[in-house]
Amino acid sequence: MQYFTLPNSDLEISRVILGTWPLGGDFWGPYDKGKAVETIEFSLDQGINTIDTAPIYGQGQAEKIIGSIVKKRREQVIIATKCGLDLQKHGVVDLSPSFIKKDLEQSLTRLQTDYIDLYQCHWPDPNTPLEKTMEALLKLKEQGKIRYLGLSNFSNEQFLEALQYASITSFQPHYSLLHRNLEKDILKTCLQNNIPILSYGSLGGGLLTGKYKERPSFSKKDARSFFYYFFKEPYWEKIENLIKVLEKIAIDKKAEPGQIALAWLLAQKQVGAVIVGAKTPAQIEMNLKSPNYFLTDQDLQDLDLASRNVYQNKDKN
Repeated sequence: MQYFTLPNSDLEISRVILGTWPLGGDFWGPYDKGKAVETIEFSLDQGINTIDTAPIYGQGQAEKIIGSIVKKRREQVIIATKCGLDLQKHGVVDLSPSFIKKDLEQSLTRLQTDYIDLYQCHWPDPNTPLEKTMEALLKLKEQGKIRYLGLSNFSNEQFLEALQYASITSFQPHYSLLHRNLEKDILKTCLQNNIPILSYGSLGGGLLTGKYKERPSFSKKDARSFFYYFFKEPYWEKIENLIKVLEKIAIDKKAEPGQIALAWLLAQKQVGAVIVGAKTPAQIEMNLKSPNYFLTDQDLQDLDLASRNVYQNKDKN
């Protein structure tokens, strides 16, 4: 396993981070709690030392499972969770000081710990001044309940404003060969401030693994139906060509398409680690090999071209 130290911190994170949205029990098809436990334990045993989660994942279920496992080896695990989505109001964004304090206490209880290593604002709150949000987080940091602050899903303007009020250790955006919005402006902000990117949606909801040979259909409650637009037309036909490029490079490297997709991300500027959701140990084992694949300049150029064909298609619709 490769590791990466987040600048201006003592957090040495695994370059592959376990994402736990699928382990919360909702939005990702059939769920097996026993398998979820097995997947987390296997990840830790194989060298993944960083787990990304959030209260909204399974209405607290993901955090509870993580807490039951990590309490046995708390000092060896870096927990990254989030704040700002009110479970009682179906995920309404709330980054007010009073809600953040309550949200954190509930996460600490579920995670069976007295501190969070990396505490991230899940989504921006248009109704709370960002200065007030940052002030509340800094107070909690002074109390030792959180160690470092991160942001997720903020616009570049919001990101720049947050930097005026607090030191931001990491930025977590949706980023993959299928979704490259951050390259318009946020990437530059991260580069200028030496803030690493921890990508989520790294495999496009599993699409970049190449396992879907025909366009799949999911229920309306499945994340691949409402969150990941790639599974819908007019993107599918464009994506097929990208998958073919991934498969061609994978054959040359004796790898799998998903491993190449993650290797591409890890080769991008400012990407410190990739967050990859998994529901089984087998998926973890596959993802762990990704940092070991070296992509040539030609590989990167071919993937960039195929990816931009999809991305430009998206921008026009």
